[in-house]
Amino acid sequence: MSPELIQTIITAYFDTLQAMNSVGWAENFTEDAMIQDPVGKPPNNARENAQKFLGLLAVVFERLELSQDQVFIAGNGAAVKWTMRGLGKDGKQGTAEGISVFEIHASGKIQRVSSYWDDDALMAQMKR
Repeated sequence: MSPELIQTIITAYFDTLQAMNSVGWAENFTEDAMIQDPVGKPPNNARENAQKFLGLLAVVFERLELSQDQVFIAGNGAAVKWTMRGLGKDGKQGTAEGISVFEIHASGKIQRVSSYWDDDALMAQMKR
């Protein structure tokens, strides 16, 4: 798989996540794709739980901005260092940084995502 195709897949993941578009986001994954976001929480089937996963974000955030700060592509995968900035429904803001590791299936869909970041710290910012 070409690095350009992998970058396109990763960009679609971040774009649909930022838009909180659960249908589009689910389309980025294979049927049995697993996501662990953040690592330490139980893994979930990305397609089956897309509505729930993004619905939780939509309850808290008015707007999300995600930047791909650095992308490291190797083989059929990538690691992305990212920054997320959120504006809460109540006007409060929060920022988080993390790294997500992607495994891409030969079909051009995401097979697995493992994200390393502190979601509790972000939520604490949103509550102050």
